[in-house]
Amino acid sequence: MNTPAPPLTPDCFLQLMWLASPALPIGGFSYSEALESAVNAALVATESEACSWLVAQLHLSQSRGDMAAIAQAMPAWASHDTSRLAALNAWVLTTRESSELRLQTEQMGRSLIEWLKNRYADDAAAMQQTSWLAAQDASYPMAFALAATLTGATARNALLAYAFGWAENMVQAAIKSVPLGQNAGQRILARLTADIPAAVEHALALPDGQRQAFSPMLAILSARHEHQYSRLFRS
Repeated sequence: MNTPAPPLTPDCFLQLMWLASPALPIGGFSYSEALESAVNAALVATESEACSWLVAQLHLSQSRGDMAAIAQAMPAWASHDTSRLAALNAWVLTTRESSELRLQTEQMGRSLIEWLKNRYADDAAAMQQTSWLAAQDASYPMAFALAATLTGATARNALLAYAFGWAENMVQAAIKSVPLGQNAGQRILARLTADIPAAVEHALALPDGQRQAFSPMLAILSARHEHQYSRLFRS
């Protein structure tokens, strides 16, 4: 029989909201993950197209890649399995198909590590894990997995928070780059929110052999963005 997951405590819930907040000082707001390049190429020009683009990115890129890696990294953090964590981190970095996407995950990883150092300065065990991660070429998914593990959250709840934080940042990128109004942004966020639970379940179910990050058009647009004449975002 399946053992029911422990209830989400108020403290854990608030910490997950904290990690998902756009106000977290890790720079997520400065990246569009090639959406700006898609707008420049006239692939995304309307609310409907922006919504379809982000929903597809959630399921084809995030759920199969970074979210699956986070789900697998959390038990590794809990058991202090550094070999497993190093392998997952190397996989994340290897899947970055452009210099901008690589710089994004490295910069956000470093920034979240600095936040963890400040947040858990008085927790020796947490600081030991944070120091180990800081010594690596750390990716953002591995740093988020550590931060989520330290809250005591389940992988499912952590991924819900991660996906919503990603969705909020991407919707804001769409509002600025398409551009769209705030009401349009809220409609897109509502659609993404409806799709997030299924994306999380898919990520949780993926074994190593099925985890993937194959998004060739996203990679091409990201590479083009590196030389785009006018840019609001860093990716």
